[in-house]
Amino acid sequence: MNFTSVKFAKDHNEVFYKVLRQRVNEYFKTNNISRHANPAMVFKTICMLFLYFTPLTVLLFFAESKTVEFICWILMGFGMAGLGLSVMHDANHGAYSKNEKINKWVGYVLFFLGGSDVNWRIQHNVLHHTYTNVTGLDEDINPGAVMRFSPHEKRRYMHRFQHFYAWFLYGLMTLMWFVSKDYKQSYRYEKMGLTGTQNTTFRKQILVLIVSKIFYGTLTLALPLWLAPGPWWFSVVGFLAMHFVAGVTLAAIFQPAHVVPTSDFPVPDESGVIDADWAVNQLYNTANFAPGARIFSWYVGGLNYQVEHHLFPNICHIHYRKISKIVKETALEYKLPYHSYKTFYRALAEHTRQLYRLGNFDSAPAIH
Repeated sequence: MNFTSVKFAKDHNEVFYKVLRQRVNEYFKTNNISRHANPAMVFKTICMLFLYFTPLTVLLFFAESKTVEFICWILMGFGMAGLGLSVMHDANHGAYSKNEKINKWVGYVLFFLGGSDVNWRIQHNVLHHTYTNVTGLDEDINPGAVMRFSPHEKRRYMHRFQHFYAWFLYGLMTLMWFVSKDYKQSYRYEKMGLTGTQNTTFRKQILVLIVSKIFYGTLTLALPLWLAPGPWWFSVVGFLAMHFVAGVTLAAIFQPAHVVPTSDFPVPDESGVIDADWAVNQLYNTANFAPGARIFSWYVGGLNYQVEHHLFPNICHIHYRKISKIVKETALEYKLPYHSYKTFYRALAEHTRQLYRLGNFDSAPAIH
């Protein structure tokens, strides 16, 4: 499917988003606050940097036993996920600061996680946020033949067990970024004509990719192999454990937001039009969870408020809880869905339920 040929209907509840934007803008204007980061967000950034770099420093210079070394690897895994969810994510959406240079430099934190900021923005901002849950365009629901996230993909025999093995594969997510995914994406996005949307060239992208991977590999694998107290194989195990923790954590936040029974997975008609306004499509295919869990929300970068994030990706997540009331009231006023699971456990259970449905039945219509 060619992304340039797919459009959203302009006569399907299009008034909803206009009214919602007016109300959200009025909230910021009335309270005289910025849509971007505030002191609390800066403090969180410092905390997440410490969560990643403090155990790394201890691992390289102060650890005296394998027990301490392994604890450092696990903490780094949570630090990786925390930096990605709470810091990098906002910066690469342009939501961290009104100064694009600051967003750019803060977004480079992804290099410390083994990823590519260019590829991330294309996959996440350009494809996922525009074509949420559209099969063939949203790469977040296209993990390859090994899993089935969409009812419009072919169902294979092994998929009937995907609700069991999914979490092992989720644990490989960030490791695959580092090893192979970024290179494959760079070539694919160049063929799709998307590399230029990030103000770069394919040649520059590959060069930055190679240099950043060497830097990351040196920092998180080569140096521990040299300086950590345990034997070489223990550092390799720790490195893999770090990535497994980060991958599972990230998947546990992003997957229950879109691959759940309430999601619609829209299909364009013959003329390439999706029967929904863009904002309405976000409501049909996105779900919140654990809105009352303040500490949890702090760590995951407010991404338990996925509905608000998808409707306003250029607003710093520090404001999502406050604007969620406006979004919910407006959605219900226009008789549109506002999906939200009361607890994180319920969201994970519903995601697992959806994996089972998609793995065992050819069709999995949305449950509202």
